[in-house]
This record gives sequence, C-alpha cells and structure tokens, in this order.
Amino acid sequence: MNYISIKNGESIAVNSVPVLNYQEFYNVFDLLKDHENHCINYFAVNEADTIRLWAMIANDREHTIYVFSSNVAHNSKLKSLTPKYPGMHVYEREIAEVFHLQFEESEWDKPLRFPFNRNNKEQTIEKYPFYSIESHELHEVGVGPIHAGIIEPGHFRFICNGEKVLHLEIQLGYQHRGVESLMIQNQNITYQTKLAESISGDTVIGNTLAFANLIESLNGKSMSTSVEIERAIALELERIAIHTGDLSALCTDVAYQFGTVVFQDLRTIIINTFLQWCGNRFARKLIHPQMNKYPLTQELKEKILNNLAEYESRFHEMTQLMFNIPSVLARFENVGVVTTQQALDMMFVGMAARTSGVERDIRKSHPHGFYQHTAIDPVVLKNGDVKARAQLRYFEIVASLKYIKEWLQLHSSSEKIAHSNNKLMPNSLCLTLVEGWRGELCHVALTDAKGNIMHYKIKDPSLHNWFALALAVRNNDISDFPICNKSFDLSYCGFDL
Repeated sequence: MNYISIKNGESIAVNSVPVLNYQEFYNVFDLLKDHENHCINYFAVNEADTIRLWAMIANDREHTIYVFSSNVAHNSKLKSLTPKYPGMHVYEREIAEVFHLQFEESEWDKPLRFPFNRNNKEQTIEKYPFYSIESHELHEVGVGPIHAGIIEPGHFRFICNGEKVLHLEIQLGYQHRGVESLMIQNQNITYQTKLAESISGDTVIGNTLAFANLIESLNGKSMSTSVEIERAIALELERIAIHTGDLSALCTDVAYQFGTVVFQDLRTIIINTFLQWCGNRFARKLIHPQMNKYPLTQELKEKILNNLAEYESRFHEMTQLMFNIPSVLARFENVGVVTTQQALDMMFVGMAARTSGVERDIRKSHPHGFYQHTAIDPVVLKNGDVKARAQLRYFEIVASLKYIKEWLQLHSSSEKIAHSNNKLMPNSLCLTLVEGWRGELCHVALTDAKGNIMHYKIKDPSLHNWFALALAVRNNDISDFPICNKSFDLSYCGFDL
C-alpha cells in the first residue's frame, strides 16, 4: 500500500507513513480523479540531506485520510501536479518558494506569500511578476495593498476591457508573520494556544479547536462529552456571529442601510454571548488544550438561550426583507458566478464549494468531538453567485441555531479543568480538521524523539478560495468587485500566516 489511512485527529508514528520514490508519490495523486477525494495538505520538511514531501488526501465518502510521503534531493526538478490537478498550484508554489525544488511544466510557478524563510531572498513582494496582456484596447487597474476602510492589505491587479474584468490576479503576503515557525520556537502550550487564536482573528474558535484537538491527540487525552458539546456550541456561535456580520457588510455594499444596522446589532448579541461566557467578545481564552477554564453553568446556558431568542426575534424577518428587495437582488443575482467544475478543478472548500454545488463539510465528512454524535446536513446551493453565498449564510445560521439549542438540552454540568499534561508522543504525526465558518481548517504537527513539535503546518480555507474570487469577477463589471469580494470574505492573514 502506498499510503496509510487515518481518521481526523488520529496520531500515528512517523515511521508508519510510506516513503515512496517521487514517481510513485506522484501517481498516488490519481486518487483526486474521484471528486470524493481532495488534497487537504501537501508540504515539505528538511530531513538531513534530503527534503521529505508529505501529502494528505481526504476521502469524504469513507471518512478517512490517506497519508503518504517521498524523499527527494535538494535542487531536484520534479514533475508538477498542477497541469493535471490545477488546485495543487498553491501547494507547489509554497514548496518551491521555501525549498530548493523546481516543479517542471507548472504554468503558474509564482511566489505565494514571500515568507521570511524563502530560498531566494531576491524575490520580493515589490517585484511580483504580474500576468499582463499587451493590447491597445485593454487597461490595467491596480487596487491596494492599502485600501479605503477597515480592511487587511492585499493587492488586486485587474485587466479590463472598458468596465468588464477579463482577468484578476491577487497578490498577498503583506501580513506574513511566520506563525508556523513561531509554533516550534516556543514549546509552551499556552503560548502556542495564543498563537493559534491569532492565526486569523475572525476564526479564533476554529483554529484553537484544531490546535487543541491536535495536542490532546498527541497527548493521548480525551475530553468529556460535556466539554466536547461546549466546544461545538462555541464553534457554531462563531459561525453565526461572522455570518451575521457578513450579511451586514453585504447590505452595506449594495447601499441597504437598514439591513446593515440591523445585522450589526444582531451580531453584537452573539459576540456579547462570548463576552458573558469567557470575558472576550471574540472568544479568546475560551478553548485551551486539555483544559476547560470556562465551563458552561446553568446560568450561562440560560443566558445563551435568552440571547438566541432575542437574536431570532429579528433575524428571520430581517433576512426575508433583504432577499425580497429588488435593488438588493439586482446586485446579488447572477453576479460573481463560480461554476461547479471550477470549484472541483481548483479544490475550493467550505462556503465557496457548497455554493457551487460541491458538498464539502468536515462536520459531516470527517467529524470530530461531539459532531460524531450529530447528524449534520450541509447546505449545498448550485448557483455559485453572490446571492447563493448570502443565502448560504442564512441557511447555515438557521442550522447552527438548531444545533446549539439541541446540544444545550443534552449538556450536563462540566467541571473546571485548570491543569494540563503537556508531554506529547515522540516521533509522531497528527492531523486535525475543523469546519470553520469559511471552510476546512487543517493543522498538522510532527514531533521529534523528545516529543517536541519539530514542524507545524496550518492551512486556512482561504489558501484555496482566493482563486475563487479571481474566477468570480471575470466578465463582470469592475464595480461588482467589492460585493464579490465581501461575498467570499476571505482571510488575508490566514493565507499569509
């Protein structure tokens, strides 16, 4: 067998993973011909005199993950996977940028994020090789990296024919902080937890839960059912909060001010629920590996139910109003379309996949924690336009409200757990997947002979989905770019790491 099969959150010995020659390694990716499989991570690690390539492919039908690897020499020229599987371009670009490896026949071998540890320091963000078309009829429009308003930095380069966008290239990397390197520089679990909370500020629960699941697996510790319920509730509250904020922002972009202020107020109800729970509106400190600092009391459960009731008292009415206003629908319908084939080819995940007819939801395909005891029915829409991405948020909020109320009924009292055992399994690999509000988050850790983390790999769904925005704006007016951008609401810092 050219791979080992594992489950989400399972820890295995590093030496149990097959080491293949590169041609065998390349051939395993034929698994991607079945659209029930998709690559959830592919990265490289320096190993003595060689470079070890690690790959993980998720089988959503069988709920398993295939792990395999290959040792290649420094300065190797390798056959690229990108011509065959275009969605692999982000992985190969990242590997080539950091390591002395070259992927031949790749037609889009550009730097990904200009990390501190890139192998060619002469490649700088100011020298990014933008795609261009020589024509007297076309013009280029550059936007960013500094934008008007409260927004992260990123550069968008449009090639337009009049007002119509022919091509968009997105350049990121301005917020690179070296999070993965920082994860291994300091082995203190509390320090690493704070880093996990900071990977992407709007996905605190998602990333911290992925990190906690990983550490607990490497430690051989399982949490009680009550704690698993609490973590699932927190993840769904985060989904509700951010989706509601995005509905507000979408209203802003189409000049529907009433919707803007109502959804803003509703979002405040949800994030203030976190404030009552753990003292932070963005849920920092709520989740910590092996610990339960803020257990749900009966009083807190009643507050959550009261807050959800207040939220629902206006949410459904406001959403129905928004989706029945002609001026809103005129800006939402058939704008920024991403097709099902594009979503499959480019390996989009999360909302970007589900609004284009591709069911990808880790809560169903690779469940963890209390999701293993819950029947999740992912919302899948087919139009792939701005309206679909707005509607998906509504449907997912409705589903999350239902899950939370059911789980609160099942939750029994839990105790405060204030101490942890930080000893991790030596020479091991662990991979965890969490369905954040944007899509799948993937964390991978490799430990050394002493049980210290020697390599940490993070993948935000935005790594794949920024290309969805680039495809969505093609043949649309450039004035539709802001609404398309907000309809995806992708993470700059989650991509940049």
